[in-house]
Amino acid sequence: MKKILVTGGAGFIGSNFIPYFLQKHPEYHIINLDALTYAANLDNLKEIEHDPRYSFIQGDICERGLVDSLFNEHRFFGVIHFAAESHVDNSITGPEAFIKTNINGTFTLLDVARKYWMDSPFKVKEGLGNNRFLQISTDEVYGSLGKEGLFTEHTAYSPNSPYSASKASSDFLVRSYFHTYGMNVVTTNCSNNYGPKQHDEKLIPTIIRKALAGQPIPIYGDGMNVRDWLYVMDHAKGIELAFKKGRPGETYNIGGRNERTNNQIVDVICTVLDSKRPRQDGNSYKQQITFVKDRAGHDKRYAIDASKIEKELNWQAEENFESGIQKTISWYLDQVK
Repeated sequence: MKKILVTGGAGFIGSNFIPYFLQKHPEYHIINLDALTYAANLDNLKEIEHDPRYSFIQGDICERGLVDSLFNEHRFFGVIHFAAESHVDNSITGPEAFIKTNINGTFTLLDVARKYWMDSPFKVKEGLGNNRFLQISTDEVYGSLGKEGLFTEHTAYSPNSPYSASKASSDFLVRSYFHTYGMNVVTTNCSNNYGPKQHDEKLIPTIIRKALAGQPIPIYGDGMNVRDWLYVMDHAKGIELAFKKGRPGETYNIGGRNERTNNQIVDVICTVLDSKRPRQDGNSYKQQITFVKDRAGHDKRYAIDASKIEKELNWQAEENFESGIQKTISWYLDQVK
């Protein structure tokens, strides 16, 4: 049975990906290495906690001795690297953790994998030619767009926050291990994810949580910042394809083609909540919307051109925003019955 190291698998995207991947691929065993920081939740993996093809290890990707011992024990076929500090606001107030985890942690994983998979630059150990390191990254590394245009795989990196700068740095490390050592790496850059199991700090869970609690719903600035929204299970399927079929050394952008302003997001969510769980006073949740001071360095617009993964790997987003947000809100309502 092939063993894969998944890092940060108790986080939002990882905890959606792991059950999906195990269900699709009975020939794999996943070892989930997660430090269980505030954004991780093992309850999100309860459906597989007794699966013999799933193992959980609590630990830090920066601890080289631990990572080395796991490679030595399990002889991993691949690494799918989700683990990251990812909340932009936290990177503004406390950037050091982002440098440590996102840069140093990625380096540790890459370098241990190189040691176990390669004899020397461009000389892979016998039988390990298909071993692969998949880096999960973000569209925020590209910076901010104007009113027109899309991020492609050739867009120059221009990160504007400590978070996106740390992810850009880790992407460059991954790239360097391909060009310097010939290591089999692939990188995916995704747009904003949403869906079940997302941490409360993110925009969509915050809107839902604040609305249901009868509290002000905070929207940064004028609410006109634009993001491309990707349903998390569509992302999971793109990751699977990139890991299984992506070309070594390549980057694949994964986006939902669902651009929305924050004002549109909060309006849709409030409208759905008005229907699914009306306020007791009969008023709309929209009355709770409150505009707050804008985030420092807030990028105005992100939007991804996903043509490459669509054409090369035959990936397609199955959810549009209207269908995905209905599923997302229903999941959150089930949690607060």
